[in-house]
Amino acid sequence: MASVKQIVKEALTLPSAARALLAKKLVETLEFDVDETLQTLWTDEAKKRGDEVRSGAVSPISERKR
Repeated sequence: MASVKQIVKEALTLPSAARALLAKKLVETLEFDVDETLQTLWTDEAKKRGDEVRSGAVSPISERKR
């Protein structure tokens, strides 16, 4: 089995898009302790903001306008 050092060395030779996909897949496999209360608060906030944009109460800021 290859060592972590060997895997990193080989991974760094990949094109940017492939490295990004690899990083995403690796992060997805990590286990985190999730604070359910905090997760609920962030989910509620995201829904509220989405509703505000859909209703026209607020306008999203375009990346080009920044």
